[in-house]
Amino acid sequence: QVQLVESGGGLVQPGGSLRLSCVASGRSFSNYAFGWFRQAPGKEREFVTAIDQSGTSTVYPDSMKGRFTISRDNAKNTVDLQMNSLMPEDTAVYYCAASPGSYLITNAYTYWGQGTQVTVSS
Repeated sequence: QVQLVESGGGLVQPGGSLRLSCVASGRSFSNYAFGWFRQAPGKEREFVTAIDQSGTSTVYPDSMKGRFTISRDNAKNTVDLQMNSLMPEDTAVYYCAASPGSYLITNAYTYWGQGTQVTVSS
């Protein structure tokens, strides 16, 4: 069992940056892959990025590459998402999720946080 708590969301102007954090409690943090997902009002949940158990492999959709960076600290049980060059279309609730399997299988994420709101607006 893993409990996830996100933080760091807020209101930011277009072109700005935010850093989201996810703190995990429970056993064996290093056994889990972690991902970030987002959901905008009226839209389906969207995959943002993921990182493998060791922290050496990451994956991003083309729309996120170069703007978003995921990282993890296995000593602190944290997973961060650095978001730069934010655009209004990045507005959504962002969720941290954990998977006991491959970081590449998006439907294998079984543990979810409560989400943190990110609003990009001038």
